Order: sequence, then structure tokens, then C-alpha cells
Amino acid sequence: MIGSKKIVCIIPARLLSTRFPQKMLKMLYGKPLLEWVWDQANHVSIFDHIAFAIDAQETADVIASFGGAYYMTSRHCPSGTDRLIEVMNQNTIAADIWVNWQGDEPFITEKMIGQLLQSCAYDDSDVWTLKKRITKSEEITSPHVAKVVCDHQDRALFFSRSMIPFYRDAIAEEDKVFYKHVGLYAFTQEALKKIALLPPCAIERAEQLEQLRFLYYNMRIKVHETDQDVFGIDLPEHLVRAEAHLAAAQALELF
Repeated sequence: MIGSKKIVCIIPARLLSTRFPQKMLKMLYGKPLLEWVWDQANHVSIFDHIAFAIDAQETADVIASFGGAYYMTSRHCPSGTDRLIEVMNQNTIAADIWVNWQGDEPFITEKMIGQLLQSCAYDDSDVWTLKKRITKSEEITSPHVAKVVCDHQDRALFFSRSMIPFYRDAIAEEDKVFYKHVGLYAFTQEALKKIALLPPCAIERAEQLEQLRFLYYNMRIKVHETDQDVFGIDLPEHLVRAEAHLAAAQALELF
């Protein structure tokens, strides 16, 4: 709860990932990947309800093994947002704010959720998300890293896999500022109802970024800055990197 607003966290966990099939069933440093996500989400005190949105009995069995909660959704949902919408339309829970925390993101922290939702009690945005200043030059040109530019009120103007902004004139590299989009979202319930009715648009299909549909239809996306970095488990090598990260963190008693 933030003020009088009820906050629900839904964790989409699609089994048939194209880049890393069945990653949601994988073990990470001695326990299921999804259990790491569940434990991290349960450390966030402002959540009134937490549950997975899944599409397979195998995933349900893993979640049941550590006592998690879940809702079954269609195998045909094209995105995590669509899974949130399905859960909302089941009418078993209601909330003012719906947080979309992806099932392959075990390193999101309570601090990041606080940064995400810092203005949700008083501003009139439809969607909230995060950005982080890019410090690695390879991320600026990488198509795997979505970039974002915002207006003077920290509302998103555009997202792209290309380098934005493009600096036309030669200036010192240290004076160039780029932000990557951190794919953590919060939606008002009214925003989810609207998104459910919106057809995909050309720029969304071109960039393969669903948030461009929100902008195309004039939805207001507030982009708060975070100082924290996260990485998802998108590929098998990311699981190896996550194992190493957890080993180092546990040696320092951070997890």
C-alpha cells in the first residue's frame, strides 16, 4: 500500500521462451529461479499481493514446491503485460497499481520498486518505469539494450534499440548522455483496461518494444531514474553469470 493505493505485484513467467526454452524451470544457485524472484518480491513491504502469471502445469509444480501463489493464463499471451491483463480480467483481485516484475529478473530490489513507484500516489501518469544512465559504451549501440529519451517532466518521448539521442555535432564523449530502459513497469488499473483494447502499431512492430504502443496511443509514461543495475536471465550464459553473481554476493552476505 502507498497512501490509499493498493499495490499488486504480478510476475509473468512464460514457459516457452524462444531464446532460452523452459528457463523458468531452471535452478539457480541451489534453488529454482522462480523462488529467487518470489523471495525478492516478498522483501518488498508495499506489495499487498504477489503472484505469478503462468501458462504451464510444469511451472505451477515448481511454484507449489516453494509455496508460491499463481494464476493460470493463456499460452498465447504475446507479452507480460497481456498476462497482467488476463489476471485482472479474472476478477479475483483488484488493485490501484499493478506492478509487472518479470519472472526472469531475480535481482530487482525493494529500493528499485521504491524508485519505480515514488510518484504513483500523486502524479497523473498511466504507466511508470525506470531508466539508468549508460556507462558502458557497447550498450549505447547494442540493439539488445532499449534506450529512452524523456521530456522535462521525465515523461517518455521515445524508446528505441538504436542510439538515441543522436549527437549530430562532435562533442566530448563524457558530455554525451544516454539512458537505457529498465524493463520494470507499473500500471494503473485503468491503463491496463485501455491497453487491452489497443491494437499493435507500426513502430512497436519495427522496434519490437511494446511500450511504443503506449506512447503511440498517447498514454503517459513516467520514467524515474535508478542508480541500480539488473540483468535478466535471457540466455543460458546469463544463468552462468547469475550463479557467479550470487556466489560473490553470498560471500559478502548480501543475499
